[in-house]
Amino acid sequence: MFSRRIDPHAASKSSSKGHKVSKSSSSFSKSHGVSKSRHEPRRRPTTASSSAANDVSMTSPGSTLTPSIVTLVVGKEQRIFAAHEDVLGASPWFQRMLSEQYMDSQNTKRVHLPDEEPEIFSSVLEFLYKGDYYPRLVHNKRRNSWELEQLDEEGRNSSEATVYHHDVDGDLLKDTVIYCTADKYGLEELKRVALRKQGLQSGIQCSTILASARYAYANTPDTDSKLRAHYLALIIRSRSTFKRSGTMQLEMYNGGTQLFFDLFVALCNHVDDISSTQTTPRSNRHFF
Repeated sequence: MFSRRIDPHAASKSSSKGHKVSKSSSSFSKSHGVSKSRHEPRRRPTTASSSAANDVSMTSPGSTLTPSIVTLVVGKEQRIFAAHEDVLGASPWFQRMLSEQYMDSQNTKRVHLPDEEPEIFSSVLEFLYKGDYYPRLVHNKRRNSWELEQLDEEGRNSSEATVYHHDVDGDLLKDTVIYCTADKYGLEELKRVALRKQGLQSGIQCSTILASARYAYANTPDTDSKLRAHYLALIIRSRSTFKRSGTMQLEMYNGGTQLFFDLFVALCNHVDDISSTQTTPRSNRHFF
């Protein structure tokens, strides 16, 4: 599935953490709905080390990569990452950025990314080197389906599904932020991977879903409807839960985004589809 599989040299795991998915929460998937419980008090991410040695290993025996190394200063905490320039060159955004950078006497370039979250950028680098990011997608041959690796005994993913984001001062779905970052960097395959992974997450609270939907609308163009459509379909499938959610009620009162008009249209279309199916004579129905 993934076109690029090179041993990793630059990806790191950030110490910035979001909240864990609650095992007692109901499922994010179509068959189980969503949890409407509110968050526990927010946890601030642990301050990360700025040492490049803690984040990357820039060389390896027998590497065929070019020796040109790019230093990346990420986030408000100025976490230091390093990556090979030709690996970053898979992104049109980085191609343009690096072409404008001055190369110093040590044959290195430095790029500042103050608005990125280190944990998210780490996943982007991991994808560029390995073709995927943690937790990986694995194909279950017996079920002929895609799943997330390292599931616990209850079938839930044991990794963090959310990430703390400084701009919203709260938790967002990690895969949504990765999708939006991939859109910015022009990494279409990473967008597909992130969207598929998001559909496999479970136990996500209403407040997190709505905050992530707002973030998705704010950080994707109107022409990119895939992630937006995912949230609209999710809310419609779980409408009985969202209808009872105080968070959803507050969101509707506040309004002010394209999200809720799109949701209204999607709900209308959903009702029309049901009505059409019920009024169509059985002999005239077509099934695909």
